[in-house]
Amino acid sequence: MSISLLFVILFISIHCHANNDSNKYTSLFSFGDSYTDTGNYLILATPTVPDIWINKLPYGKNFLHYPTGRCSDGRLVVDYIAQTLGIPLVQPYLAHNGSFLRGANFAVAGATTIETAFFLKNNLTTQKLLKSSLNFQLGWFDELKPSLCKSQEACKAYFSTSLFLFGEFGASDYTYFLQGGLSLQQVLAFVPEVIKTISLAIEHVISQGAVSIAVSGQLPTGCVPLVLTLFANRDKYDYDEQTGCSKKFNYLALYHNALLEESLKQLRGKYPQVKITYADYYMPVLNLVKSPELYGFTKPSLRVCCGKGGSYNWNITESCGMPGVNACKKPSTSVHWDGVHLTESAHRYIATGWLNGSYADPPILT
Repeated sequence: MSISLLFVILFISIHCHANNDSNKYTSLFSFGDSYTDTGNYLILATPTVPDIWINKLPYGKNFLHYPTGRCSDGRLVVDYIAQTLGIPLVQPYLAHNGSFLRGANFAVAGATTIETAFFLKNNLTTQKLLKSSLNFQLGWFDELKPSLCKSQEACKAYFSTSLFLFGEFGASDYTYFLQGGLSLQQVLAFVPEVIKTISLAIEHVISQGAVSIAVSGQLPTGCVPLVLTLFANRDKYDYDEQTGCSKKFNYLALYHNALLEESLKQLRGKYPQVKITYADYYMPVLNLVKSPELYGFTKPSLRVCCGKGGSYNWNITESCGMPGVNACKKPSTSVHWDGVHLTESAHRYIATGWLNGSYADPPILT
């Protein structure tokens, strides 16, 4: 057999295998916060928040060319995953009147893992928190389920071809704790409770028939422009020389991720019939910040595309979507979109890593 023919056969084999992997999923159900929300926050917040900045351009400018409730200039990781799987973009549960047979998105911007009542009871935030915590989202899933399948056997069959995605959880909790005056050491003490809540949520969807689950960890919190601005200090040793990220806040994310990975390992042992993927947010974002040129991005990698003022082109009084605040000319070459969230290009890079396995264990497409 000629070498050229061998390469053709290998190409066809790999191509067909990828297609088979992507076609095995017929629906996608997602939970999370603003990194995954595709419109639920707008529905929940509109009655009490008169002027929602993410509902204004330039949010959405590079996707549908208008705001959709996504905290980015375009698509999110969940959108790229859906498109790769051949599933329609997953509709926000609170904002869609049609069928959810191909999946639903329960994520809400600002959603906490721990119940919102805890933060209010302990005076850890002055903000009016929406009822959108992880357990509320699970409640919406339970509410929707009877319209998807009517019996235990029917649900088992239906969910056997569904992908369940648990987007980022924990960032809102830790931010509220820090803004509420807790020290980093005090915040670290809450991480096990956050991980426990995520683990119980995973077990809940397994009990309902889920057999394919992807669970994402934390981004490098110390590389988020908002965190770098609000919790800045003058001690240069607190910052990584190569990236400029805060070492102590990145430690918080690493600790969260280590406990999460250990929890997922235990769940795999308990439910060997279920495929549970750890989807890494930390390393892809750190790589983009550390070596942006290698991936088609530009320096300075911590500079916000849509913002104004401050060391990172971000300050809390002039945020993206506000009057007089403009986006950069080429968002596709920026890692950070608005000081908290990432650009569409960064999301595409992360999604590719989750799907093919460079940033996921095991890959979603296996």
